[in-house]
Amino acid sequence: MGWNLRLSPPLLPLSAKAPVWPAGVARHICDSLDSTNAHAIRLAPSTPGPAWILAYEQTAGKGRRARPWVSPRGNFHATLLLHPKEPAAQVALRSFAAALALRDALVALTDLPEAFTLKWPNDVLLNGGKLAGILLESSSSGAGVAHLAIGTGVNLIAAPDASVVEEGALQPVSLLGETGLRVDPETFLGHLAFAYAQWENSFTALGFAPLRAAWLAHAARLGQPIRARTASTTHHGLFQTIDATGALILETDHGAIAIPAAEVFF
Repeated sequence: MGWNLRLSPPLLPLSAKAPVWPAGVARHICDSLDSTNAHAIRLAPSTPGPAWILAYEQTAGKGRRARPWVSPRGNFHATLLLHPKEPAAQVALRSFAAALALRDALVALTDLPEAFTLKWPNDVLLNGGKLAGILLESSSSGAGVAHLAIGTGVNLIAAPDASVVEEGALQPVSLLGETGLRVDPETFLGHLAFAYAQWENSFTALGFAPLRAAWLAHAARLGQPIRARTASTTHHGLFQTIDATGALILETDHGAIAIPAAEVFF
């Protein structure tokens, strides 16, 4: 006689208990959107406070440089809408807050702190593969920013096929594939919103220094050779640090250089 066994998914760690939703932050749960960033921008004029927008599916998701972002159901697609008061250069530093919050949420859900690292400028890695990406979009208001959309995509259950990844880029991975844990998007949103609120409070009260220190503590390939590709050239060198503006400091054969924006390859 045979046995018909149904395996249960692994239990989440005790630290994965749903945290309290941040006070004063709105929450919009949508079945399907073109993109959560686009929807956040549409909501901005009528939404005076911070708000999270989650979509179970995106039909026109995008990553950096307007590349398509594969957005199947079961993965995480969400945007935090903010109305920041700082100058634009300082507003952009929230990408580091978002990356740190992503890592904190993932660690809380998995209890695997050593598995998650941060890749400059705005990716989260799991076991060395790309798990999540962050995209900031904003509109200007004089010398400042009218609103900021912090878009986040996480491969909770599925990752793009390696054939669609640019040559030299990191292999995409999923949380389910690497850990065996299945986390639903709304559960993940609760952890991410809580974690981001802590880093936002730190940033507004203490500035970038605490975020910089925490980010460097979890940085991938720090002190190791990398290449940084800008719009005009590719630089090779040792990843030395990030500076007070968030720029990558690369030690090259010609000395240290600061790179404010680039794509990094290992």
